Amino acid sequence: MSDAKDISHPLAALPFWLSLGLLPCVWLAATRGGWALLALPVYGWVLLPLFDVALGINEENPDTETPEKKLFWYRLITLIWFPIQAMVIYGALWWATQTDALELWEKFGLFFGVGIVTGAVGIVYAHELMHQKNAPERWLGDLLLATVLYSYYRTEHLLVHHRYVGTPRDAVSARYNENFHRFFLRVLREGPGSAWRAEKQMLARAGRGPFHRTNPFWRYGALMALALIAAFAVGGWLGLMLFIIQAYVAIWQLELVDYIEHYGLSRKYLGEGKYEHIKPHHSWNAAHKATNWFLINLQRHSDHHYKPDRRFPLLQTYGTDEAPQLPYGYPAMTTLALIPPLWRRVMNPKVRAWRRQFYPEITDWADYNKGRLPSPKGAS
Repeated sequence: MSDAKDISHPLAALPFWLSLGLLPCVWLAATRGGWALLALPVYGWVLLPLFDVALGINEENPDTETPEKKLFWYRLITLIWFPIQAMVIYGALWWATQTDALELWEKFGLFFGVGIVTGAVGIVYAHELMHQKNAPERWLGDLLLATVLYSYYRTEHLLVHHRYVGTPRDAVSARYNENFHRFFLRVLREGPGSAWRAEKQMLARAGRGPFHRTNPFWRYGALMALALIAAFAVGGWLGLMLFIIQAYVAIWQLELVDYIEHYGLSRKYLGEGKYEHIKPHHSWNAAHKATNWFLINLQRHSDHHYKPDRRFPLLQTYGTDEAPQLPYGYPAMTTLALIPPLWRRVMNPKVRAWRRQFYPEITDWADYNKGRLPSPKGAS
């Protein structure tokens, strides 16, 4: 690939360590309280969009043949994040339950901010780690998910979302005109059962029952229980409550991202329960530079679904002829998603344009709002 960018130099990985900038914000919020509690939301929801505006987009693609040994400095940020996150959560728990410098509302505000860290960074890094084939990285992903009480997400993501994205079977493929708040409740309701059924089917194919010791739900439950016990040991009942608050905020942030990644996009139904293969145009793409640094290229989501095993430094971006483009980076788009009328005004015309571009033969999309994908003309 003569036109591919060489990313093998260690300094090229440095921008992807932008997440460490959240740590001074946690310290400031914990020690100062008051207006300092805004440091974390401002960093994630104000500064990053401003950086996107200032730095623009990056449409360069790395060389996908880059050897894995040359990706060490990229991977390292994901490998060290679990101990960092554990220190942030439990250190903040100890401080919040021991100090008299913060009022109760400030402690809640602090852990709203911690949830931003564990959701915007921790779950994103867990997502990268759980896609890898080696056991240590997958374990680190499990540990990160346990600290936000969302361990089943690994099963739901790997066995359901990647297989059924863009179909009614996938809970986290947001329907056209479905607002985020309704989507969030639906995902919380449908996700655990969907993940359990996926593991149950896997075990059945191996001739094992659903409660066999190899069912990862045993591991999920044990790790989440340990995370809760540690929270209680450090901070008592208040610490446990604060821990649950950060976990809820982290999950809420993750599902905000899930909502915008596939909103209104669907795979063509081929009949007899089959759908077309997943292609880059089944995910929203974003090339905004700063946010891709912060979210380790998560916005190159079209390529992630097209090539799920590809490590984040090697993910490719696509032009408008191959994948639909978000008008802004994820932080700005998630803010829009919280205001449904504004979201629909921005995104619904883009979904309709996507339909005309990629599926001009489909003229009746009315059933999609009811969770039924439309069929092309002539299909059964």
